[in-house]
Amino acid sequence: MKQQIIIIVGPNASGKTSLSLKIAKKMNGEIISADSRQVYRGLNIGSGKVTKKEMRGVPHHCLSIANPKKVFTALDFKNCAEKAIADILSRGKTPIIVGGTGFYIDAVLGRMKLGGVPPNPKLRKKLSHYSLAKLNTTLAKLDPERARTVEQKNPVRLIRAIEMALAPHTPAPLSLRRRGGLRGGEVKDMLRESLAQRDGASRAIRQQANMRASEKHDPLPKVTWLGIKRKPEELKKRIYKRLIARLPGIIREVKKLHGDGVSWKRLFELGLEYRYVSLYLRDKLDYKLMTIQLETAIWHYAKRQMTWFKKNKDIRWINNPKSISSISL
Repeated sequence: MKQQIIIIVGPNASGKTSLSLKIAKKMNGEIISADSRQVYRGLNIGSGKVTKKEMRGVPHHCLSIANPKKVFTALDFKNCAEKAIADILSRGKTPIIVGGTGFYIDAVLGRMKLGGVPPNPKLRKKLSHYSLAKLNTTLAKLDPERARTVEQKNPVRLIRAIEMALAPHTPAPLSLRRRGGLRGGEVKDMLRESLAQRDGASRAIRQQANMRASEKHDPLPKVTWLGIKRKPEELKKRIYKRLIARLPGIIREVKKLHGDGVSWKRLFELGLEYRYVSLYLRDKLDYKLMTIQLETAIWHYAKRQMTWFKKNKDIRWINNPKSISSISL
């Protein structure tokens, strides 16, 4: 058979893991996890990471490869996934990319240009003093499309998105140019400072880009996109059922992570389950309120995931992922 890459996407709790394992068995495939938290060691129950038993012998890649104390970027994931894809294809098997982090998947397939934007310590220090509301407002002015899909209570993601939008070698988003520029003196100043560095942008980055452009690569195999789409009321029930079943384990997991040296601040940054449980463990939320707020936050995040995926017209949506006999691959 002609080699191909299979992509399986969908919101949290939609059933991606189960479907990916069935397809992997059918297609002699190996799975690449595209999840922004499953890359971290120790983030297992809260991230919904597949267990060894659930894998049923199917090899998985890009799982548990990063220190949770340090930020793992989309560029880091792109590098990991590209190596995994090349390795899997070289052995005549089928790479199956599975996950709900659409930004990561689009980056790997070249649908999202990362540009190798390096960290900007001066900008990060300045933005670290911003409130969540101010970070969201700033990003909305710089890149409205990204602001609609980024996790709005995650300062690390917000700061990185602003950093990328302001990168001196990255053009301002088209939506800004159409509106005739930015409003707000502080945002203008940040953009001006960033653009002033354009002529001094890293020569190494430019040379690397030129080298990549001049290299001859084999054409990519066929890419098949599959998405799991459930009715809102069904997805809500699945989110609630999964959360209630996993919550005691997540609490134990967060306690262990903190005991191993992951700060409360970092746990807050690591996503919804870790954020709300860390607040509960610090007596900032009682158990009932934590559960209600966490369930609501997961549901809102699932809707943002679908907003991202709906932009991709190549996705073939599946309403009944229990049976794969009707799925042509």
